[in-house]
Amino acid sequence: MLDATLRDQAKGLLAASGRSRVPPFMVMDVMAAAARIEAAGGNVIHMEVGQPSAPAPRTALDAARAALDRGRIDYTSALGIASLRTRIAQHYRDAYGCTVDPERIVVTTGSSGGFILAFLAMFEPGDRVAVTVPGYPPYRHILTALGCEPVPIETSSENRHALTGEALLDAHRRTPLKGVLVASPANPTGTMISREALAHLMAAAESEGIRFISDEIYHGLDYAFPAVTAVELSPHAVVINSFSKYFCMTGWRVGWMVVPEQLVRPIERLQQNLSISVPTLSQIAAEAAFSGREEMEIVKHGYEANRNLLIAGLPQAGLSEFLPADGAFYLYADVSKFTSDSHEFARKMLEEAHVAATPGIDFDPVRGRSFVRFSYARSAAEMREAVARIARWLA
Repeated sequence: MLDATLRDQAKGLLAASGRSRVPPFMVMDVMAAAARIEAAGGNVIHMEVGQPSAPAPRTALDAARAALDRGRIDYTSALGIASLRTRIAQHYRDAYGCTVDPERIVVTTGSSGGFILAFLAMFEPGDRVAVTVPGYPPYRHILTALGCEPVPIETSSENRHALTGEALLDAHRRTPLKGVLVASPANPTGTMISREALAHLMAAAESEGIRFISDEIYHGLDYAFPAVTAVELSPHAVVINSFSKYFCMTGWRVGWMVVPEQLVRPIERLQQNLSISVPTLSQIAAEAAFSGREEMEIVKHGYEANRNLLIAGLPQAGLSEFLPADGAFYLYADVSKFTSDSHEFARKMLEEAHVAATPGIDFDPVRGRSFVRFSYARSAAEMREAVARIARWLA
């Protein structure tokens, strides 16, 4: 009897917290399923994850090797290496023609670390934060884990699947919002917001005291028109970016934030306690990556060629409806004529055609049942083979 009581007590000690009960990031589950097929000898074309097939620029790799040869990899300032922060500020002058004080820049552990810091610094438990659907799942999941309430706002073809000021204010009038997070280019749609539309959206948010967060992780990967940074339009916005996508440095886990002056010290305190500092080797490589832009532009042109290949090839394979692909490296395809269960559709396509893609319910739990996201960040040869496999499978 005593043993049974102790066992019951032990179970209680090991029970997970309620805040940990967030949904899985489904793309990671698809990757795991694809890995099992590959371990059994299968050849899978990976279109499920936003993982560039190209390596980091040579300048970044060379700088990392040189740092390792020097031997010591120490802590850095919680805000990041000063020279990297200065180089990021120069990036805003070079790319957007705007001036950013390096003191407003915080180096983060990828964009994911930036979201955690931003949400902790800007919101209290219970605060309501608007996000678009379809949209990147961890926005919702991180907010939930931190005790905030994500408020999904549906987008539609009428506004090219981009959030508008009117839609934001409508949601705010129903129940007040404390913040809004917007991405352009967006994941999973590839949709971009024009300068005029972004300015209108930000003005609408600020008019009601809604804090604005701009996810700019796919900046640089724009095909329809040049991406606009929120830094240009307001000193009050928080911008989150990363070296993962354009610079092909996913596993290095290094990104940055541009924040209003009054948030620098609060975010510094949080970073000091949560992680002390971002990995030093990654920061050294990231600073050198800016000198590898010529190499990265070649990679970008490869994505654009893949985008054109899929826009032409997927309709011939049977998938003729997809959302705007202005930027990033995704196509969000409508599969409703084949299924009302995108999870099962993606599972079968992986098992039977060996093409991995992410079910839309990861990005939109309701309407996503009719969509699948394809990433075109791999090689052109893989994209052509994927189209051929999908065509055979759907036939």
